[in-house]
Amino acid sequence: MSESHGSANHGSQREPSRVPPPRTREKALRHLLAELRGPDVPAKALDARALAALAANPGCRRRAILDGAGVDKTALASALGAPSGFGQSQFAFMRGNAFEAKVKADGGAELLRLAHERLDRGAEPPAGAHVPDLTAAGPEGRTARTALALREAAAAPGTWTLLDHPMLALHVAGSPAFLEPDAVVVHPDGSWTVVEIKSFPLLDGAADPAKVGAAARQAAVYVLALEEVAARLDPAPRVRHRILLVCPKDFSNLPAASAVDVRKQRAVTARQLARLTRIEDIAEALPEGTCFAPDLPSEALTAAVESVPATYAPECLSACELAFHCRARSREAGAVTALGRPVRAELGALATVEDVLAAARGEAGDPADPAVAALRRAAALRAEALEGAACR
Repeated sequence: MSESHGSANHGSQREPSRVPPPRTREKALRHLLAELRGPDVPAKALDARALAALAANPGCRRRAILDGAGVDKTALASALGAPSGFGQSQFAFMRGNAFEAKVKADGGAELLRLAHERLDRGAEPPAGAHVPDLTAAGPEGRTARTALALREAAAAPGTWTLLDHPMLALHVAGSPAFLEPDAVVVHPDGSWTVVEIKSFPLLDGAADPAKVGAAARQAAVYVLALEEVAARLDPAPRVRHRILLVCPKDFSNLPAASAVDVRKQRAVTARQLARLTRIEDIAEALPEGTCFAPDLPSEALTAAVESVPATYAPECLSACELAFHCRARSREAGAVTALGRPVRAELGALATVEDVLAAARGEAGDPADPAVAALRRAAALRAEALEGAACR
């Protein structure tokens, strides 16, 4: 009896088994996205260039989920048999790094001189600047260290501060994206400026408009991320909407700069990113076991990619690694989006080339539909022209 009683007492003194804490919504999403990438496949960081391209095509769920899950789309495109021609050459990459190092030499003296000259001539010239150490473990640690450096700079007005490759976080479609601008300058009045350093030249003070536009869209993403940091401070510092674009002057390696107003790009990007379908909603709608690991058999990988709807447009060729694959599928389906967004917008409910031709021939379509009426009128004019040419 006593032995039995002692055993009972001993059992009653055991520590209760520890129940693992419930998985939070954010952890569950991260686990799901890791499964989509594939086992032991590291995540590819979502950068500002990818975000700018994603914002330009907010209806593409395929790109949203692949970027959100950190899938390497270059490797994926090669595995699908449609290698991407998108990206920067190794030579251009090395040249850009060398130019950036020159701009930031001597504690960023030349960069700050250009910032003073182009953006803030009323301030004291930057005789010297504080360049905080932003080293930390992982993107979350670097983001926190950057936020601390910005807070400290805001609390010490009257001096210039240069943040070299800070790390910013921007929540996109329910998932954080970590972004790394070339630099951020804190002015003596406490305001913040994004700096973009590019290797394309400024010829007679002007650069290729297409390249400047791309740089402005990329910088607008950084401005949005900086605004999120500023909003957490009291009082909130001003994030300037004119960014500093630094490029080589003419055909030399000497840095020159231009102030670029990105208010329009910022507004468009913010609106488009807000329209993105939440990544978790897309992920939850995928078939069980969907995986985008590039080492999967071709049939399984193709089925996984095709399970997510894409919105292809010709502009994707200069912005997305999967563009060749999506273009081929779009052409196979006869989708009018392959002809460009302006054409797609003019055709209204007619989504395929077959529908368009049937409507033009009078075989289908509502005659009261303006797009159908325009197509039939165009077909009639074409027939008249061909008939007239045949009679000559």
